[in-house]
Amino acid sequence: MIEITGLTKTYGGKRALDRLDLTLGTGVTGLLGPNGAGKTTLLRCLATTLAPDAGSVTAFGLDPASPAQRTALRRRLGYLPQDPGFYPHFTAFDLVDYVAILKELTDRGQRHAEVRRVLAEVELTGQARTKVRRLSGGMRQRLALAQALLGEPELLILDEPTVGLDPEQRMAFRALVSRLGESRTVVLSTHQTEDVAALCERVVVLRAGRVAFDGTPGRLAGIADGQVWLSDEAPATSRRFWRTADGRYRTLGERPPGAEPVPPGVEDGYLLLLGEGGAEGVAA
Repeated sequence: MIEITGLTKTYGGKRALDRLDLTLGTGVTGLLGPNGAGKTTLLRCLATTLAPDAGSVTAFGLDPASPAQRTALRRRLGYLPQDPGFYPHFTAFDLVDYVAILKELTDRGQRHAEVRRVLAEVELTGQARTKVRRLSGGMRQRLALAQALLGEPELLILDEPTVGLDPEQRMAFRALVSRLGESRTVVLSTHQTEDVAALCERVVVLRAGRVAFDGTPGRLAGIADGQVWLSDEAPATSRRFWRTADGRYRTLGERPPGAEPVPPGVEDGYLLLLGEGGAEGVAA
């Protein structure tokens, strides 16, 4: 169980996190929110790479404010940052092996077996001896995920994990994360609402450093019930519409003349939530 209480972080004069309260348990939780909502700041605090100005985070009964407990917590978590750093002259195997050493996997034979395991998990076995600089962007993203999986972490923190992945790789990623979420806590931040709909049993929407929504993807989609329409003509009074591939117009909000209702998706509910001034504090 991860407990976040009154978490506050300020950069300059702006609060990235504003007295945030949240509890996380086993399963996959998706974080959504516009740029600047505080998602990456929250993940960095969870990963113990950033200390909050106020409030607390405890995970598995450990408080990262204590140096000894912070070290113990880091042994039990895996972290994929939004912009992972790479050593371009390392091979894929050597890079993950180096991170494994930092994670205190000291037995060489066991460590190398673990490196091979996580490379296989992200389908990079064939690129194990390839220099990082020669890997494609999608392969580098999978390599970053591999290092986060070292040691079977009980808490897995993923910031924009599907950036650069093609559809087949994204499907494999979803299968892997859904399996991991059966027995551990996975928190992923993304702008891809389809990823949230596909694999997250819970979604938290942040806005201005606070929780604007906390519930299931289905309930988030339900915010848009009766407010999604298809019409043959572009609506004259709405700016929330787009032309679909079949030439019709999909509108969020008020019904355009002659429009027919369509079932809402997670993205529809998310967009309407962010446009509602009174939506703060919506709960499951």
